[in-house]
Amino acid sequence: MTVGSFLGACALDLIFGDPRGVPHPVRGIGRLIEWGERRFAGAWIKQPLAARIIGVVAAIGLPAMSYCIVWSAIRAADLLQSGWVVEMLCAFWALAARDLADHARSVREALSRGQIEQARAAVGLIVGRDTAFLPESEIVRATVETVAESSCDGIVAPIFFLAIGGAPLAWAYKTVNTLDSMIGHKEAPYRDIGWGSARLDDVMNWIPARVTAGLIVIAAGIRFADRHRVLDGGRTLVSEGGKHPSPNSGRPEAAMAGVLGVRLGGINRYNGRVESRPTIGAARKPLDFHRISEAVTLMWMASASAVGLACWIVW
Repeated sequence: MTVGSFLGACALDLIFGDPRGVPHPVRGIGRLIEWGERRFAGAWIKQPLAARIIGVVAAIGLPAMSYCIVWSAIRAADLLQSGWVVEMLCAFWALAARDLADHARSVREALSRGQIEQARAAVGLIVGRDTAFLPESEIVRATVETVAESSCDGIVAPIFFLAIGGAPLAWAYKTVNTLDSMIGHKEAPYRDIGWGSARLDDVMNWIPARVTAGLIVIAAGIRFADRHRVLDGGRTLVSEGGKHPSPNSGRPEAAMAGVLGVRLGGINRYNGRVESRPTIGAARKPLDFHRISEAVTLMWMASASAVGLACWIVW
């Protein structure tokens, strides 16, 4: 991938984000996973070994298919001297910075106007937890956690894979990430069939998650010009980044909690099921809508740093 096509993809994401009404490959991958789950998984769901084997095959096969489709499309376009255009568009679809910022901004604006019901609906679009009865502080916590985690999944990780393997590798990663979000759960009935997707997602996010966390801490030092925030972010990252159930998601969340001076984690509800997670960070500042603005600003700054690093790698 060239620096020009990579920067073009970043510019398209910055300008257009995820236009509503335009088909997105992730949604297509999601529908394919749903179809496979209905068609094949049901018969094996009560046979742990068979379910795990099917899950591993899916975790390897679907990303490989995505890689081959994107690679073939680029090579075919090369025959018309337009391979760089196809790769730029595929790279654009792999990024989600503008879409993440837009969703977080919708939550912030609703809270700033005192529209709690609208804020609950808005945050429900970006989190999997139950949001119908969340108070403002929990809405803010959910949004900040999502901005931190998605800074890796939706921005830094795709940029990382674009830099080292172009659009085909980025879309292999996006497929793994989509599989993990849909079936990579520890609870029944996905415990076995989602095992392979969850483990592969952990491996692919190991480096990007830690890079994201470091970039958030650096961004806080630039944005706030406060060494205490940087030190708090670094200390929280080192001491509490491993408390999250995921080996990766806790790193950006810990960095964000430390530099914002807030406490993340706690009680979440998923379809009525209560899940208690360890808390991360110290509650030095209130979880109000101002924290969302700060988190989004740090996300943009960390993303810009990631783009700069990726350009250097590609060059």
